[in-house]
Amino acid sequence: MATAKSLADLFPEKPAAEPRLYAWSSEEVAERWRGCLKVGQTTRGVNERIKESQGQARVSYVLQVDESAFDAEGVRITDTAVRERLVAKGFENVVFESSREWVRCTKEDVLTVITELREHRELAGTHHETFVMRDEQRAAVEKTLAFFHREWGQDSNSVPRFLWNAKMRFGKTFASYQLAKRIGAKRVLVLTFKPAVADAWETDLNSHADFNGWVYASKNIGPSNPRSVDANTPLIYFGSFQDLLGREKGTGLIKPKNEWIHLIHWDLVIFDEYHFGAWRENAKELFEGEDLQEQKAEVAQEFSADLEAMDQELDEQGNDENDFLPITTKAFLYLSGTPFRALAEGEFVDDNLFNWTYTDEQKAKAAWSSTHPGAPDPYAALPQMALMTYRMPEDILTVAMQGEFDEFDLNEFFAAEGVGAQAELKHKSDVQKWLNLIRGQHQPTSIDALRAGTRPPFPYSDTHVLPYLNHSFWFLPTVASAHAIENLLHEAQNAGGFWGDYNVINAAGPSAGIGLAALPPVRAKIKDGFRTKTITLSCGKLTTGVTVPQWSAILMLRNLERPETYFQAAFRVQSPWAISNPNGDDPKAVEIVKPVCFVFDFAPTRALRQLADYARGLSPDETNDDKAVADLLAFLPVLAYDGSNMVPIDAGSVLDIAQSGTSATLLARKWESALLVNVDNDTLKRMLANPDALKAIQNIEGFRSLGDNIFETIINKSEKIKELKKTAKDRDLTLREKQELTAEEKQQKSLRKQVQEKLIKFATRIPAFMYLTDFRENALIDVIKALEPDLFRTVTGLTIPDFDLLRGLGLFNSAHMNDAVKTFRRFEDASLSYAGVDSHAGLRHWGLFDTVIEAEIATH
Repeated sequence: MATAKSLADLFPEKPAAEPRLYAWSSEEVAERWRGCLKVGQTTRGVNERIKESQGQARVSYVLQVDESAFDAEGVRITDTAVRERLVAKGFENVVFESSREWVRCTKEDVLTVITELREHRELAGTHHETFVMRDEQRAAVEKTLAFFHREWGQDSNSVPRFLWNAKMRFGKTFASYQLAKRIGAKRVLVLTFKPAVADAWETDLNSHADFNGWVYASKNIGPSNPRSVDANTPLIYFGSFQDLLGREKGTGLIKPKNEWIHLIHWDLVIFDEYHFGAWRENAKELFEGEDLQEQKAEVAQEFSADLEAMDQELDEQGNDENDFLPITTKAFLYLSGTPFRALAEGEFVDDNLFNWTYTDEQKAKAAWSSTHPGAPDPYAALPQMALMTYRMPEDILTVAMQGEFDEFDLNEFFAAEGVGAQAELKHKSDVQKWLNLIRGQHQPTSIDALRAGTRPPFPYSDTHVLPYLNHSFWFLPTVASAHAIENLLHEAQNAGGFWGDYNVINAAGPSAGIGLAALPPVRAKIKDGFRTKTITLSCGKLTTGVTVPQWSAILMLRNLERPETYFQAAFRVQSPWAISNPNGDDPKAVEIVKPVCFVFDFAPTRALRQLADYARGLSPDETNDDKAVADLLAFLPVLAYDGSNMVPIDAGSVLDIAQSGTSATLLARKWESALLVNVDNDTLKRMLANPDALKAIQNIEGFRSLGDNIFETIINKSEKIKELKKTAKDRDLTLREKQELTAEEKQQKSLRKQVQEKLIKFATRIPAFMYLTDFRENALIDVIKALEPDLFRTVTGLTIPDFDLLRGLGLFNSAHMNDAVKTFRRFEDASLSYAGVDSHAGLRHWGLFDTVIEAEIATH
């Protein structure tokens, strides 16, 4: 009797066949096929099929392409079709006897052809990428698009401005091109102060299928005359301010070679690397991280004058780019990872601002597996950053204690003179001690460690950290410092031992190359990064807009005052380093080499001040400093070495240490700063349009003496100056006109300064009220709410509603006042704690502004 059979016994299992297209290469094949790819197809495992096809003569190979063999409609694509398309594009089909599958081309060429067959269209070059926007990129484009259309709908002549506050690796170039595509832009101008970012703009445009047929051009690439490009063909022109917006000395006229750019009506103008409010700084401030010699090489002297002129014009006329940029456009897009000044100045608010910060990125990375189970993680390769600060031992510390706060001065410690082989450090023996220290060989520290029974986690000695130091970036104060450190590392006591394993790359000074020219030598010496060790020395070059995946640590060896510069440099080491197709048998496989990266700083107070400022910058509307810093520390841990232990520190400790250098002098300066008030034309026009504001401001002490029409006079003079300057662009001014221009400029500046001084004097009275309440103020609004209205009016001359009205119109800068309030609060807390006082008991703690209170009450 036959036994019953299961369905599995009766019917064979359906093969899980999925047709695949593949291409592989090998250096072990015959000479005629080297440099070629073998293009084939299979319905089985790709690697199984490749090994089978080699027969007995097995060779090692790398699987370059592994793609589905179907188009969007489900129609099969054959390997024959792929090879035929490659041959039609001019690639050689290397035929030998019966073998017809080898083509002399790259994997990008094969992927481009597969994309063409899949989408039934022809692509220029290697536009093979087909990835779509990530969620945050799509959100940025949609929000910007909605804002542009709303502005254009309200006024067809409007030129809207939008800012993407997006950190490195957001994909700003790709997303910007998608925005340009959505608005139907045919002419897009990309401007930057940092030409080194050009590489990404060109690569993204020429590799993605969405931008097939678009033309990329710059002074070195593309058509010599961009105006010759067909009007219906999208054109992206990339240039630097230095190249395109400088004027001729003497005449002030546009340089003849740049006239074409002013004759085009651009659909979109993109300002890249807009870190510091861009042209609103002079050249020296823009390039804070760079040595003076670097500045001279990067920015022509004539352009420095142009920047200063732009600065002055903006101070006088407000924030309208069209007042000083002689180009026309439908819209402006600004891109930066650290636009803190622009945010603090209120240039961009929620409506025309999109934020994607380091914290956002790391949150998305942490949440990806739960929100997108099974899907490839686009954030996986983005390393987490850690900040490690070190207090220098006493025998090193004493040589460079400088400044008002008696802080360790990195610029002084690494000071040097000379260039090249003649460069020498001012404190050479102490810097040698520091080199010993960071590799755990500083004798006094080692003895202390033995006594304590601990091993200090110095960068080049800790076994957990040391592997990330194979390729590091040392950020130094000057070109001379970089040359001198290079010389010291090459001396026998260093080159013959530990430091001899490292290839020192000096990227400082004009001799290292200007802009992007400095990058190829770095990449050439790092190579793949696995069999090399390098130290890249720089005093500013390569700290913006460049990607070197192998850099895994940065040593901050100079004073930096701006968090913009500090974190732009720090984020160089956060570039992903991952290996595609690590085993050679899966082109989609990725192995992450750098899961974490490090910032090392040897001036702890200054470093934590930068971190606190950066945290505030990430959350400009957050009035609670502790929360802003805590949010950042959740994804950017900070460890501090105090001379005996390396311990993680929390938000409160960061702020306490950051403010530990605050002095009464600094507090006074903050409340006497011109940043607290705005007297540009836009603000004055808003005042003129509000009768209540004009009435209120007359109550500020001394303001009536300026006259009833002071604002109108300033604006009228500004307009007259503007017209005279406009005339100067078209023809030479007569002697009388020049004299008139000079006189008007002097008068206008004098009047504006008088207004500014009256407002600053008023602002200095606000801190007086912070000692009159038990309430712990976090922001200006807290100060106002906690006050007695009658006392405020008695001391200042304004009612609280009047002050709030002037603040709302922008006459007083809330962002900078909030910062001053926070600094005051931290200083007061530290002072009271030191004195053993925990509250405002009796309201009579004599402090910085007590004398101000007494004087004001006595006066009134």
